[in-house]
Amino acid sequence: MTTSDRYLARGPRVGIRPFTAADREEFTTAARESTALHHPWLFPPATGDAYDSYLNRLREPTREGFLICELPGGRIAGYLTVNNIVHGAFRCGAIGYGAFAHAAGRGLMSEGLRLVLRYAFTELGLHRLEVNIQPANEQSIALVKRAGFRLEGFSPDFLFIDGAWRDHERWAITSEMTEEGTA
Repeated sequence: MTTSDRYLARGPRVGIRPFTAADREEFTTAARESTALHHPWLFPPATGDAYDSYLNRLREPTREGFLICELPGGRIAGYLTVNNIVHGAFRCGAIGYGAFAHAAGRGLMSEGLRLVLRYAFTELGLHRLEVNIQPANEQSIALVKRAGFRLEGFSPDFLFIDGAWRDHERWAITSEMTEEGTA
């Protein structure tokens, strides 16, 4: 459900919108306040310079970034990025995401993920999204299971995170697997 305001899509409790330079302070503050929640899984930009660099990478044609914002006030609850986007016959991307501590456990990321899936499968024209998750990250695995992702494999020593190569499970969803079944 695309809207005419700053949101690309809205659900009952959250809306998704692009990252902007104006979000720097709110995002980095929330990232610093969420260090305990994120460690050792992810390290979102927590300084102004790191945020600016991240924002510049999101402007590359193979990436899309979405802030998941609480409604009606617009407070940033989390974020989701689609990376390594390939069009043509593949039409695939890899997602990464994180909730902020004040929003964790409230179902806001589940709602935001569903909105991004719909947007990616319609507006971006993708057919498949993948996510790689460290096996002990139970909250992240529960999030993708709720959204309908399927476990497709295991990748040892897949990503260099927090000073070491970490094993990951590979989860994926295609447009046909969503409630809307959009092709």
